[in-house]
Amino acid sequence: MMKLFRFFAVGIIFGIVLTKSEAVSWYRIFEMFRFESFHMYGIICTAIVTGIIGLQIIKKMRVKDFNGYPIMIVEKEKGFYRYVIGGLLFGLGWGLVGSCPGPIFILIGTGALSMIIVLIGAVLGTFLYGIIKDKLPH
Repeated sequence: MMKLFRFFAVGIIFGIVLTKSEAVSWYRIFEMFRFESFHMYGIICTAIVTGIIGLQIIKKMRVKDFNGYPIMIVEKEKGFYRYVIGGLLFGLGWGLVGSCPGPIFILIGTGALSMIIVLIGAVLGTFLYGIIKDKLPH
């Protein structure tokens, strides 16, 4: 139980950081898609750099997962169109809703209960993808 508490605590802290940095603000996202502010691009670039550094640490130090097994990072197959099309769909959804998937929970926690509809849509979309993924060109 104590192991799970660590993850819960990190999630709470992460939610606070995203809220205080205004990364969950619809107005900041709107500014980003209209190229009116660098704020969100700075946050995204920071996340990319942090992810790169984190992956290198995991690879070099052979970090273990929650159950004590080594984390294995599988190389992705090369592709172009799948990432462009997927990125466009993700960006379109992000732009229409005003939130990417992670902050949906944060926004619900801050009292934006209309995001429950967005959460339901995200879960249904993920479920639908799971059903049709074998029929899609990969």
